[in-house]
Amino acid sequence: MSRVYYQKYDGNQPDVLSQLARHLFEHIVDAEQVQLEKHVPIKVHFGEKGNTTFVPPGSYEGLIDALEDRKIEASYIETNVLYRGARTNRTDHLKLAKEHGFTQIPIIIADGEIGEEVHEVTINKDFFDTVKLGKAFGDFKQVLVTAHFKGHGMAGFGGALKQLAMGFASRSGKMAQHSQLSPTVDGQVCINCGLCLTKCDVDAIEMNDHAEIIQSKCVGCAGCIAICPVSAITNDWRAAHLKEKISEYAYGACKDKNHIFINFLMNITEQCDCMGQHYDPIAGHIGVLASMDPVALDAACLDMLQDQENKTLFDSGRVSLDHAEKIGLGTTNYTLVEVK
Repeated sequence: MSRVYYQKYDGNQPDVLSQLARHLFEHIVDAEQVQLEKHVPIKVHFGEKGNTTFVPPGSYEGLIDALEDRKIEASYIETNVLYRGARTNRTDHLKLAKEHGFTQIPIIIADGEIGEEVHEVTINKDFFDTVKLGKAFGDFKQVLVTAHFKGHGMAGFGGALKQLAMGFASRSGKMAQHSQLSPTVDGQVCINCGLCLTKCDVDAIEMNDHAEIIQSKCVGCAGCIAICPVSAITNDWRAAHLKEKISEYAYGACKDKNHIFINFLMNITEQCDCMGQHYDPIAGHIGVLASMDPVALDAACLDMLQDQENKTLFDSGRVSLDHAEKIGLGTTNYTLVEVK
């Protein structure tokens, strides 16, 4: 059974979040007797351009201070996205990160200018023999993996597992996780607005009487599904086993590593921070949670959210948790320890 450490949070002040995160980090390092490396990057999500509910940069000040007080080098680390947007290449990604205020420490874009720099890890699991991560992750034995726990149209929810899987993956790794997905357009629902074209990075959509997807070009990134205002584009996610693939990439991102995980369970929205628009929260702030086990951490977040709001909210994401437990990444059995 794994331990998940927790502190309540009922506001939205970055300075309060910063101190809660620092206190949890220091507590877990002591309680779990974690040996910290000389350089510990902080895995973050800078938020897509136009998004308003990503974890703000001020919330990381305490973590940065905690590392630097221990004479540990700190940096932010992230990878480029698969879809077309403000984070598709390193140059634009760095520009947006700075616009969003992530200027305290250096930033590492782990997979190069356009996602071409790859570090392969052998895992030999059900769907993948190897996973393709951003090359720079191979330089570190330990990452402080932070995640904003919220909904996700494809994964059910986004938390530590998705931060490891999609967040650590190179462009080719993201494509591998999305493989075997075949989006289709309901012509009776499509309103010909053209928004899906703006999200397609491989020009796999053309407009006729309605939007049509060219299957031979489509890479399955699902940007079109996420942006469609009338839900005219759909996928059979179960057939593609996306949730299980996320678990296996998360396993590869953790193999032979000693990561520390922190989830921010606040500003919980139906869609993820990759969406470049405002979303109203669908639940109240709950708290900040930390663990050495990403499976237990996400399970605890989901359980707490469902207990507070809705017994089935984001429940489809449990497929990832179950598969992650099956392949040995972690356990869904946990003890929740409230830190005072």
